[in-house]
Amino acid sequence: MLKLFGGGKPDHPMADAREARRILEQLPAHDPFKALDELAHWHESIGAAPGFRLENRIGLVFAIDDAAQPRVRKLAKDYFAAARPSRFQENRLWMHCHDYWRQAGIALARCVDGYLQDPKGGDGARAQLVPVVVRALRSLGQHIKWMHLRYGPVDPAVWGILNNVYAFAEARGVASTRAAAYPGMAESSPQDEFLKAAMFSASCPDSLLPQDVVLAERLIGDLAGGFTVSSAPAPELPYRVDLGKPLPPMRASRSGSGGGAERFLGGGAALGALQGLIQKIEATGQVPAGASLGESYEPEMALDVMQHLAMYWSPIPPERRHPRHQVKSRLAVVAGFDGAVRALSGAMIDGAESWIVENVSAGGFGAAIPQVRGDWLKVGALLALQPDGGSNWLVGLIRRINRTSGSQARVGIQTLSRAPRAAQLEARIGRVPGIVLPTGEPGSAEVAIALQPEVFTRGVNLESEHDGRHYVYMPQAVVERAEDFELGRFREMVRES
Repeated sequence: MLKLFGGGKPDHPMADAREARRILEQLPAHDPFKALDELAHWHESIGAAPGFRLENRIGLVFAIDDAAQPRVRKLAKDYFAAARPSRFQENRLWMHCHDYWRQAGIALARCVDGYLQDPKGGDGARAQLVPVVVRALRSLGQHIKWMHLRYGPVDPAVWGILNNVYAFAEARGVASTRAAAYPGMAESSPQDEFLKAAMFSASCPDSLLPQDVVLAERLIGDLAGGFTVSSAPAPELPYRVDLGKPLPPMRASRSGSGGGAERFLGGGAALGALQGLIQKIEATGQVPAGASLGESYEPEMALDVMQHLAMYWSPIPPERRHPRHQVKSRLAVVAGFDGAVRALSGAMIDGAESWIVENVSAGGFGAAIPQVRGDWLKVGALLALQPDGGSNWLVGLIRRINRTSGSQARVGIQTLSRAPRAAQLEARIGRVPGIVLPTGEPGSAEVAIALQPEVFTRGVNLESEHDGRHYVYMPQAVVERAEDFELGRFREMVRES
């Protein structure tokens, strides 16, 4: 295997153990942003500095990483908080977590590279071999996760380093050896950490909401010991990765022969365990008390995420519900609940975006975004959409995002209604705006309505007037929640005014 990085006495402030300890002790105690900035800087500095003995370099990188863990956990918790922060704060939280894991992954991978550059010099660091590989793979996996939270693009170089680090573990015969990566934490192995990152990437995280990503990651971490990896293809191993290439796992072709650097991955016993959890929730309506999810989740949310993972871990690839047809046409797009209400009300719209529709089906379409504007683009965002040359508006939700570059992306959009209408609705708090979304199914007594957050109330009807008729909407359930709207399911009654 090639060296991961290029390769002297240390001329560095942290070369002295006492000074290194003083630097870490004087980190800002109540400013995790500033502290993580400093720690990421020290990772970058020590990782590139020549002259350190390998065991000393690893010891310093571990000390920096240990100091970072409570801080990066705090910022990650704030990022995923139920009460969403402002966009400025969200960007700040994302940037600090992403940048820390990037620098930590690189610094730890450089430590792994030290064993390759100087095998004899690595004898003194033999006891640290498995912990440093486990930490490197975990940090690189976290870096990949944080890139996915912004829907990419995921830098292929990160996969190149991760694949090389795991190949090193296999070559040294320690892939299955377990060690505690951090003091007081459960043991893990290089294979487990590699499979966590690989199966997370294979599970289509670009179609999950951020809070769903947290749950998916916890399920993957809890079930990682059941995943399977092999150098030979098999029907139950639907993904393949080439450890010699900077590429993520992809669906394995049936003609794959295996061998060399190819590895084939699958859900294995983890898929069976996940299906068992799904069956228990469906039968009881409750998340089992023994499920290691880190916190309590609503059964509906847990079930949605588990079913998503089970679909992608299955040996049978997911199939589209509707056939897609290739097209090329323009689409005017207005984002957000307020923008959609204005568009459907016939108001003049300034700043509508122009996207390119690439394929359509009965359930939605795929579109390319030539220029991503701002940071509003997220899975679950509500859109009003007007085909080029048309006068009618559609309403849809973004279900999948793949950033192809920093300024361009492709999205998958689910059509909610082809005949939506804006409405003023009488609610318990007075008149409120809403978007009525007929399904188009003949004889259906149910309708969806998009409302501002916290308007939907069980047992409290909504009412409106339209085209000389009086509509009464009886609430059934909230089926979608986002920052600026809730999507409720209602039973509709109509009478002449």
